[in-house]
Amino acid sequence: MATVSQWIEGARPRTLPNAIAPVVVGTGAAAHVGEVNWWKAALALLVALALIIGVNFANDYSDGIRGTDDDRVGPLRLVGSGAASPAAVKAAALTCLGIAGVAGVVLSVTTAWWLLVIGALCLLGAWYYTGGSRPYGYAGFGEVAVFVFFGLVAVLGTQFVVAGKVDAIGLVCAVAIGSFSSAVLVANNLRDIPTDTESGKLTLAVRLGDQQTRTLFVILVSIPMLITLWLGAFHDWWGFFGLLALPLAVLAVRPVASGAKGRALIPTLATTGLAMLVWAIATGLAVGLS
Repeated sequence: MATVSQWIEGARPRTLPNAIAPVVVGTGAAAHVGEVNWWKAALALLVALALIIGVNFANDYSDGIRGTDDDRVGPLRLVGSGAASPAAVKAAALTCLGIAGVAGVVLSVTTAWWLLVIGALCLLGAWYYTGGSRPYGYAGFGEVAVFVFFGLVAVLGTQFVVAGKVDAIGLVCAVAIGSFSSAVLVANNLRDIPTDTESGKLTLAVRLGDQQTRTLFVILVSIPMLITLWLGAFHDWWGFFGLLALPLAVLAVRPVASGAKGRALIPTLATTGLAMLVWAIATGLAVGLS
């Protein structure tokens, strides 16, 4: 039986910025277009956190029963390491996704009924990333899904449920967060190219190859910085606050650009996530106050 610390590690807490950042900047974008409904913002955060933890446990379960994690370089996987049974990890995944679903239903019925459709797609996307007979994460579409669900949907969805409308500022912030989130996954899959190739997991990194994946990572991390310059130059000078994340972005890029492999890439995942969170807080405050 897995210990509490192993369950916490299995939930992959380093990925939590992917859930927190879009809600933070989405709430800031909501403040820019109208009055903030704080209880809805808090519920949106619960949805995002429960969803990403559910995704992590679902990936742990699905990859574990396929044997993909038998020779893993990264953080602990509960099923692959034998620390927890597949049934227990599956139950944890479904519980977290269920919490996200219930909270999402409350937001939908108090905001707009069609959000139920978006929520259902999010839950299906979470499970079938590595689950089912033909997981799309094994076909190279993981980064696209992360960009859509943890970028566009999460930021614009938060802005909409909190303020009742979306705008261009929310959209560019969503693109920035989606780029950051996708970059985290790109770095993860760059690290796992050798083991994923061996196990037949055709991630985008496997398809692109080592060098092109590194180039893609640099591009994705650069996009939010370019959006920051746009916000500062054409919206409000407060938009330049997003540049507070630039030092972290540089730290994240350095190992990738220098050709680091395996465990040497693990710090890049955490640093990219932290850069995203700093960017979201700084930019959320900037657009909210403008």
